[in-house]
Amino acid sequence: MMNTMTSKTTVAIAVPLEAELVERIRAVDPSVTVLYEPELLPPERFPADHSGDPDFRRTPEQEERYWDMLTKAQVLYGFPNESPAGLARIAGSNPHLEWIHAMAAGAGGVVKASGLDAGTLQKFKVTTSAGVHALPLAEFAALGILNGFKRSAELAHDQAARIWPELRTPTRLVNGSSLVITGLGEIGLETARIARALGMTVSGTKRTVEPIDGIEEVTDNDGLAGLLATADAVVNTLPGTPYTEKLFNRAVFAAMKPGTVFVNVGRGTVVAEEALLEALGNGQVSYACLDVFAVEPLPEDSPLWNHPKVMVSPHTSALSAAENRLIAERFCSNLRTFLDGGELPHLVDTVHFY
Repeated sequence: MMNTMTSKTTVAIAVPLEAELVERIRAVDPSVTVLYEPELLPPERFPADHSGDPDFRRTPEQEERYWDMLTKAQVLYGFPNESPAGLARIAGSNPHLEWIHAMAAGAGGVVKASGLDAGTLQKFKVTTSAGVHALPLAEFAALGILNGFKRSAELAHDQAARIWPELRTPTRLVNGSSLVITGLGEIGLETARIARALGMTVSGTKRTVEPIDGIEEVTDNDGLAGLLATADAVVNTLPGTPYTEKLFNRAVFAAMKPGTVFVNVGRGTVVAEEALLEALGNGQVSYACLDVFAVEPLPEDSPLWNHPKVMVSPHTSALSAAENRLIAERFCSNLRTFLDGGELPHLVDTVHFY
């Protein structure tokens, strides 16, 4: 990728985006042409609704204009129609394509589901919005830890039943407790920062084992069981890959000490849900706060829905009113790097798909 400031670069906006944020992209450099036709994009139902209204339909003429716009661009903001099929189609129809910026942090799943072969995937870059969601996810993880330590599920149950127990049950102190984070990337490190502010000691896992300031112990997944033996809470931030699938199985839950609080803000496929339910049943896990699930939407017959020790969040903990602005700012920074011929950050790994 050897773009220069003297060449012309065309960016096409493939997903819903506010006009003022489009103007920020235009302002990155005079050499940039931004193609943006909001009438061709589905309206957002809520902030950062990148897929837009599912009932939105383009006319045949609009559909032709949409794809014509995308095939003129070297750079796409978002996957076409926010779908694997859209990615596959543009990869096969746009010979100029050099780079797509994905809205999600975990865009590898879409790239994998597109079915594109390795040769095609070498022709253009895909960057993710990893890190943009770190703060809201870390705050949600802190909520999950506090919920578990402060018995919020039991309090809500007693309140609904108007029960004032004769024997008062103590809560647990977060300060002085131990947290293990699987995946010490941007989300994991932001979670660690908040946890340490609450007085927790933090250890965790990383594919490349190296010392990290403020982290007591860093290991790879092979050393996870050893970390869990003394952990009071565990937060998973790992993406869904073949290497992380059902990492949290019966053996891993059994390695936890009784009463562990478990939070998942990574991907649902990292957890064997049957094993989690068993751990909740036998007390290894005292409370689980889950934003992600093996199958989404979570099936109506899942026992997680009404489990008294589980909080179900519909994969929304990363959402914030600031998300579109933060992603656009990340894209503008990346676009400057792209124009200057630099190395783009947060590239999708087309081997492990994360």
